[in-house]
Amino acid sequence: CAHKYLVKKGQSPADPGKFKRQLYDMWFRLYHRDRSGGEDSCGFEHVFVGETKHGKEIMGLHNWVQFYLQEKHGHVDYKGYKARDNKNTPDEDDHVLNLQFSWKGLVKPVGSSFIGISPEFEVALFTIIFLMSSEKMTSVVVKVDEYMLELVVYRHGSSIGTSYPKLLSSNNRDL
Repeated sequence: CAHKYLVKKGQSPADPGKFKRQLYDMWFRLYHRDRSGGEDSCGFEHVFVGETKHGKEIMGLHNWVQFYLQEKHGHVDYKGYKARDNKNTPDEDDHVLNLQFSWKGLVKPVGSSFIGISPEFEVALFTIIFLMSSEKMTSVVVKVDEYMLELVVYRHGSSIGTSYPKLLSSNNRDL
């Protein structure tokens, strides 16, 4: 669906092989995230796996599957969340949470993730946002059910630097 939409909008080639190459270049082509190092990062690693900056800061890790796996193996210490307005705890209707956690001995003060959404959906959604804008940072505000989300995509040259959902209307609990 995303491919058909992007072709219709003139943002992607109709040829599936060329589209796969476009996706590879956006999500998996290595680039220099830290100017002092070599090609050490890519959008997929940052968003779906997570990385650290000089062992002092958590970067990325915006995917609930990776978060779940890291927590299952005792590598993540979940510290708290912000859920939708007027809620004390998340439930099966929550599909985005702002989270605080520690990973690899570092604390991420606030991170956000879709919950229960397929990685394929996330790739499609953020690919569309990335390709429909040429700005360094693109943010799109959407309403899902009764809550507001900001979908954020940062560009790193011709690749995705990061992408994540951000819950705007929350219960305002301190993390």
